[in-house]
Amino acid sequence: MNPARPDRPGRPAHADHLGRCAGQARIVLAALGLAGWFAVRAGLRPLRRIESTAAAIASGDLTHRVPELAGPRTELGRLSTSLNGMLDRIEAGDAARDDAQRRMRRFIADVSHELRTPLAGIKGFTELYRMGGMPERTDVDTAMSRIEGEAGRLVQLVEELLLLARLDDRSTESAPPLQRTPMDLRTLAADAQHDLRALDPQRTVTLTGLDGGPPGGAPVLGDEARLRQVTSNLVGNAVAHTPAGTPVRIGVGTQDAFAVLEFADEGPGMTSEQAERVFDRFYRADTSRGRATGGGSGLGLAIVDSLVRAHGGRVEVRTAPGRGATFKVLLPRYAGE
Repeated sequence: MNPARPDRPGRPAHADHLGRCAGQARIVLAALGLAGWFAVRAGLRPLRRIESTAAAIASGDLTHRVPELAGPRTELGRLSTSLNGMLDRIEAGDAARDDAQRRMRRFIADVSHELRTPLAGIKGFTELYRMGGMPERTDVDTAMSRIEGEAGRLVQLVEELLLLARLDDRSTESAPPLQRTPMDLRTLAADAQHDLRALDPQRTVTLTGLDGGPPGGAPVLGDEARLRQVTSNLVGNAVAHTPAGTPVRIGVGTQDAFAVLEFADEGPGMTSEQAERVFDRFYRADTSRGRATGGGSGLGLAIVDSLVRAHGGRVEVRTAPGRGATFKVLLPRYAGE
């Protein structure tokens, strides 16, 4: 016969054990939940930084960048790098667009100014004639001569603008075709020497090689008419922007893979700021120079740059105040068939 088990008041022992386990489980779950909350909060902190950066960019500040809060090999690090690269391109594109708009506004203003001056002259002479302000035949002849001169300036300006527009877009059918044939830049250099002497007989114009020796061969495959336009504009630039009688040296030869033609004068030269803009359209280093002194429209060197680029070359300028200016045209050297 089994002995009788003593009576124990309250819950059984296993019930107390289960209660204690449940309490411990609740504490553990609470601790895990709190740790998870902190972990999620810490993990989302970089994303909140990215969100604040995106909000700043959306408000118009493109200088903000996503901070690198993780290693470059982590997903967050790669995301930050990709976003910063995208932002760099967006900022560069926005700056390029602003610069293009600024240049376009300046270009339109310059074109308007250049067109307005001769048109105002033509309009003034015609109104004077209509009002009877030219009673003598000589007065009419003088006015017609002035009108013809202003009209010729307008025609030249429009033709230069049209040429530049066509050279800007070589992909269109309107782009002027280049009639490339084998030629030597020595021919253009010799002709430029004669042109300079004819325009200013007081000048000393020498024809040399690039190192100062005798002229060297400079074979190219180019459009002779267009390249003559290049040399003609460089000759005109030397005459217009140096005092009468200023010596000029024309050098021709080869340099590495290029055929080179250079015009070096001993004039007043330019500052570095002026040299940076010398090929800009309508730019004049000497803003006080008027048309009467040969200031031109400011398109000559822009046409030189565009025509040389159309031939696959480039044009450089080396200058300093009081040390003259050297314009160097570099074209791909032609090695023959």
